Amino acid sequence: MSRENLDELRARVGLESQAFQAAVDDFDQAVATTLGVNRTDLRCLEVLMRGGATPGALAAELRLTSGSVTTMLDRLAKLDYIARHPEPGDRRKVLVKITPHTQNRLWEMYGPIVEEGQRELAKYTAAELKTIIAFLSGSRELQERQRGRIAGLASD
Repeated sequence: MSRENLDELRARVGLESQAFQAAVDDFDQAVATTLGVNRTDLRCLEVLMRGGATPGALAAELRLTSGSVTTMLDRLAKLDYIARHPEPGDRRKVLVKITPHTQNRLWEMYGPIVEEGQRELAKYTAAELKTIIAFLSGSRELQERQRGRIAGLASD
């Protein structure tokens, strides 16, 4: 493959990555709007879909202050999207979980995209999937490094 074609393909990957990122952003905004929450609240619900979490763990993952997490959880509890439970191992701590209704509601929105995504992934060989995983993992790491760089600019 000529250098020119390789450069064109790399440029196309960049453009498709930007378009994909915008499509994900638009989808997430549609979900947030449908639920009547902001994007940070939605990210919290997405984290809680993986299982219960303490407010401290949510603060760390979402990069929020403890006060911001408390306010967010109060909003989500008022909407009956989450419930606070004593943590089984340490009853002084609180474990936050999404409600069954919320889990069903989120699956109503995310389920079809997960299922269609699985059909899309079925088109690829194991070797191609490993390449896709490597690209996505490397791209995520790049984004995290650049987020850190930008955060450093704010403190200047």
